[in-house]
Amino acid sequence: MFKYQIVIPSFILLLWVMCAILGPWLPLSPNHIILPNILESPSAVEWLGYDDLGRPILDRLIMGAQTSFFVAFWVIIVSVTVGTLVGTLSAWLGGYLDLVIVRIMDVFLAFPGILLAIALSGILGPGVENVVFALSIVGWVGFARLARAQTLSVKNREHVRAAVALGAKTPRIVRYHIMPLLMAPLIVEATFGIAGIVIAEAGLSFLGLGVQPPTASWGSMIRDGSAYMLVAPHMVLAPGLTLLLVVLSVNILGDKLRDFLDVKTREM
Repeated sequence: MFKYQIVIPSFILLLWVMCAILGPWLPLSPNHIILPNILESPSAVEWLGYDDLGRPILDRLIMGAQTSFFVAFWVIIVSVTVGTLVGTLSAWLGGYLDLVIVRIMDVFLAFPGILLAIALSGILGPGVENVVFALSIVGWVGFARLARAQTLSVKNREHVRAAVALGAKTPRIVRYHIMPLLMAPLIVEATFGIAGIVIAEAGLSFLGLGVQPPTASWGSMIRDGSAYMLVAPHMVLAPGLTLLLVVLSVNILGDKLRDFLDVKTREM
């Protein structure tokens, strides 16, 4: 049963990744303006129609996949790396260092993540690199809290105490005796983090704080199409449904992965 429930979400995510990777090499013209085709509805020639400047929506949708995947990939890499390192060392070393790091995390958690990302993007200015930086500043806290909690639960186990008694150095203990036990919850957290990052990137682009024209982004496509909802609803429906399917697929696979890695709920 588990296999059948992940086929469609896996296919959607695979299609998203393939569009992001192969998009630059496909014969697309996302910025080509064709004035006679302004606001033209979907047809057999152009499956998703044209936008308010006569640009093909399908081509821009594929290039928007590259933007969302690029942001999600780098934000997850930075957030997981920094958060895991900070949380693990905080719990392992303890003392005043742990107290200071916990208070720093509390300060970040005192603000809604998306509002803090909007503030940082507004200060840094628009651009995909600044979006990655702003979302990484917000995203590492959740991984740090999870890594710290998991490290506190395993640091006093027998195999860890045995390694300490044998004189193993801290880097070796963390690498071989603690990190393998943290990977499963961190991987599950990362899957849900991807969904949040994709939505956050679209939200920032919708507000004009993300990627700038003429670069395509699902959020900016929704923003541009919102002014033409009554005459050209396809401008909003195409990127909106794509965003919905990608985020929903990531969340479904995250749920299934969590159930699979949890021995208490795993199907026999």
